[in-house]
Amino acid sequence: MDSTVTAATIAAVAAAVGWLVNHILSERSERNRNKHRARLSHVERQLEELYGPLFFLLHEGTASFKDFSETVGRNIFFANGSISSEDLNTWLFWVDNDLMPRNSAIQVLLSTKAHLIDAPRMPASYIAFIDHHSSWRVSHLRWKEEGVPYRWHSRTNWPREFELDVIATYEKLKRIQEEISGILVGA
Repeated sequence: MDSTVTAATIAAVAAAVGWLVNHILSERSERNRNKHRARLSHVERQLEELYGPLFFLLHEGTASFKDFSETVGRNIFFANGSISSEDLNTWLFWVDNDLMPRNSAIQVLLSTKAHLIDAPRMPASYIAFIDHHSSWRVSHLRWKEEGVPYRWHSRTNWPREFELDVIATYEKLKRIQEEISGILVGA
């Protein structure tokens, strides 16, 4: 065999192997970029459609309750099961115009965006919020529409874990968003 043909054959085989390796690595890299883009897109939907609005509503609610407590001069109500008529009027105004609308907005988010919850199943604190809101909403509505008295608050306390879980998940998703964005920019 001629050395020129041998050299050409070796060069052709080396070029083909080089092209094949480059092609395989490029395909793998593109698949990884696509996975990162899909993950980033999902995380951004979670933040935009569920956890961002929940975070805002919960922060707003905490600030609003603090303002309410300062207005009436304390943050504990119904300690002995009763409330003065003046405090009750203030409380009911706040419930109708601030608390219930916000809790209803949270409930709508959870019911319409449940597929974006960052957990394999509905977290217990989310269910506790739903129970808290639902029992209070119905009792309050019966009082408004039928005059049926009730305890002026939910049968269950506000689930503080719900707020903590939402904030923790929001912060985790923001870190993931930043991490994936950095990977995609560097890729």
